[in-house]
Amino acid sequence: MKLIRPAVLALVIAGAFFYFTTWRSNAKLAAGNPVGWFSHPAQVEITEASGGEALDSEEQNNISVYRKNIPSVVNITSRAMTFDFFYGLVPQEGQGSGFVIDKEGHILTNYHVIADARQVEVTLHNRKKYKATVVGTDPAHDLAVIQIKATELVPAVLGDSRNLQVGQKVYAIGNPFGLAGTMTRGIVSSIRPVREPNGATIDEAIQTDAAINPGNSGGPLMNWHGEVIGINTMILSSVNQNAGIGFAIPINTAKAVLNDLMTLGRVRRPALGVRTIPISAELADEIGLPADYGLLIVQVTPGGSADQAGLKGGTERAYLGNIPIMLGGDLIVAIDGQKVEDEQDLSQMMNNHRAGDTVKVTIFRNKKKMDVSVALGEAREQV
Repeated sequence: MKLIRPAVLALVIAGAFFYFTTWRSNAKLAAGNPVGWFSHPAQVEITEASGGEALDSEEQNNISVYRKNIPSVVNITSRAMTFDFFYGLVPQEGQGSGFVIDKEGHILTNYHVIADARQVEVTLHNRKKYKATVVGTDPAHDLAVIQIKATELVPAVLGDSRNLQVGQKVYAIGNPFGLAGTMTRGIVSSIRPVREPNGATIDEAIQTDAAINPGNSGGPLMNWHGEVIGINTMILSSVNQNAGIGFAIPINTAKAVLNDLMTLGRVRRPALGVRTIPISAELADEIGLPADYGLLIVQVTPGGSADQAGLKGGTERAYLGNIPIMLGGDLIVAIDGQKVEDEQDLSQMMNNHRAGDTVKVTIFRNKKKMDVSVALGEAREQV
């Protein structure tokens, strides 16, 4: 009897605790919601946005640029053979981008996209695939033209890469990581010379923060009108993916060599046929030149374009440090009205021309300023 009473008391206490803490609370919930906490209501009520929201002007322009250019952008697959120590020759596949430049099926892309390829395949935006032929290559500028036999092609509109401004909007379309038809947007971050991994230098490369990744190479960089102003070519990244620093070849550099690439398969690099030294204010004062900048002609190539136009090289032997030079030649200060201060300026101007073009060279000869028309020759080892 003594053991039964404590047991009964414990049961009473436990029952009271359960009643007030669990059963009573559930009963109240059931009274407010007869079907229980987890229910299946007859109608779901959600908050929806009002329909028909208009796109703003910026969004409309983004869409317009994409729709205008996406039919012109292609995916390029290249297949090459590489040597493996254990397996010998093994196939290797790479991907890049490009864009159609005429209705005859010519496509502009990067040289490194198709370099050493035994087979090149192009996939259009409509997913049709075509075998491509390499028409011309320019490794020095990382450019190449390939061609496919297809109908109803939509050529891209080539713009002008002169006078680009840091801060203006740009768009990139390509196939990053094989994701065809991808568009990204950014701005022109800078205009600067850049050296590519193969050693080639891009004069006035367009730096942009528009997302560029492996597979974008060869694709177009466009302005807000949808005109191509550059060819996306490389990124600066330690992880081989976008880090906000990408570079594009100016479209004017490509336009200057397209005719040679499509007709000759190579580029006839233009040249003045001169050897020069850059002039500083200090050197100009020391040797008595009429301008404190420019390129002093120390030698003209016999029979070259400068020689045929009447430009003069140096006749007085002197030394620049330990280097022997010839003084007394013409001082080049401008070409086609654009100021020339060093060899890089001259190289950039040559990149915008091709062999056979005629340029107006402004010089000082014996302190007399004059203009000379020069028909550019084909470069060998000099500009």
